[in-house]
Formats: sequence, structure tokens, C-alpha cells
Amino acid sequence: MKKVISDKNFNKLEEVKSFGFIPQHIAIIMDGNGRWAKQNGLPRAAGHRKGIRTVREIVEACANLGVKYLTLYTFSTENWQRPKTEVSTLMRLIVKSLKSETEQLHKNNIRLTSIGNSEMLPKEVQEELEDAFEKTKMNTKMTLNLAISYSGRWELTNAVKKIATDVSKGNVKVENISEDVISSYLNTSEMPDPELLIRSGGDMRISNFLLWQIAYSEIFVTDVLWPKFDTSNLIEAITEFQRRERRFGLVSEQITKDHKTTGKDEKLPN
Repeated sequence: MKKVISDKNFNKLEEVKSFGFIPQHIAIIMDGNGRWAKQNGLPRAAGHRKGIRTVREIVEACANLGVKYLTLYTFSTENWQRPKTEVSTLMRLIVKSLKSETEQLHKNNIRLTSIGNSEMLPKEVQEELEDAFEKTKMNTKMTLNLAISYSGRWELTNAVKKIATDVSKGNVKVENISEDVISSYLNTSEMPDPELLIRSGGDMRISNFLLWQIAYSEIFVTDVLWPKFDTSNLIEAITEFQRRERRFGLVSEQITKDHKTTGKDEKLPN
């Protein structure tokens, strides 16, 4: 990923960092590629290609901000029902992007992971993903997590099956099943829940994305279509996030400074 952020926006990123808490995990529903292409009299594939350029910019911006996890809704299980030509185009774009971007991700100390039913992906996509995972597995600046062939209901169903299997084997007692135990069976078990969910394209729904994990995420929806989404829009979303009071079911008077951002009370010394 070559530098794509303007000096002006880079300076704004520095201002945002000094203003307040930066979400450690941001999740994005990247919507609007097809509509952008239609508005510009182009085939849908052109919208997806333009959307990839947006991904480059947002990954760079999040890494510069100090975001530790960025999860991008890349391809849902429902997307398999789209016309075969579009699905094939998307799979080829994923392969091409992995081949062209992995080395730069590695240079930028960014780790690549994915969540979803990888068994449904074409073999070439699986192989490119595995190569990218291996190449970047020791990187620590940020984790770029691609939700591919993913849906929240699929993930929860899969987790229930695994828990039921472990209960039947005697590895888990029913009375010991807690929220933390359920979380440990999810695809995202190694990362914190997103503090901020961003959706481009204006639709007011979560589209079967991270249903368990976004229970207390702040949601920011913008009418900007994904191919036109840029660093300034990301800054707008984070600035709005920083203005909000995150109460996690409590009242304002009960909220400590730490609780406002993480949902956990700050442990003060005795």
C-alpha cells in the first residue's frame, strides 16, 4: 500500500489522536460499490475495483491512528447468491489484491487475518489467504481482519454446535456457559469487540455482521458510498464516536473515565 493520505488529512489524523480515545477495534460495512458504479455509468466490477483503493487508504489511516484491529465486511455468506459473474469477479479481485498488497502490509507491520466459512472459498483464494497469513503473522502494529464468506448467524450457529459438542464430550458443563465462554467459541475470540461500527452507503441496518460482538458498539452511518469514502469520512466517524458517552446500561453519574471507552471500570489504587 503506497501512501495515499494527503498531508492535510494526515495532519487531521494527528489532531484526532490528541482529541480523545481512539477505538482499538473498528468494524466497517463497506457498502455502495455497485451503486457508485451505476451512478457513473460503469459496470459493477469498476465499483469493486474503486472500493479496493478506498480500502488501501482506510487501512493506512487506521494504522496511523493507532487502531489495533480493523475488520472489513468483505463478502457475506448471502453474497454467494449474487450472479455468478459478479461473484467470480469479486473472487478474482480478492486474489489480485492479496497478491499485490500483502508485501506492503508486511512492510507496514500489519497482520492479516480473516473470519468466515473459508471452506466455501475457491481454492486459489484460500491459498492466497494462507500465504498472506503466514507472511504477516508476526506483525504487531495492526491486525487487518477480513470477513469473507461470513455472516453473524453462521458464526453463532457454528459456535453453538461446537459448544454442544464439547458439552456432550464432558469438556464443558452447561452451568458454566457464560458470555465469556460463548465469546471464546467465536471467530473473533482473539480480539476485543468493536467499539465503533461504520457503515457506508446510508442503509440503516447491520446486514448480519458481527451480531454478538457489536452489542455495545457505537454505530456511525454515512450516505457516502464506499468508493468515495476517504480519510476525512473516517475522521468524521471517529470524532463523532469521541463525542458520545458510552454508558453500557448505566447512568451518566456511574460512568468512570475508563468505563466511557471500554465498558470496564477503572481499577483505582487502594
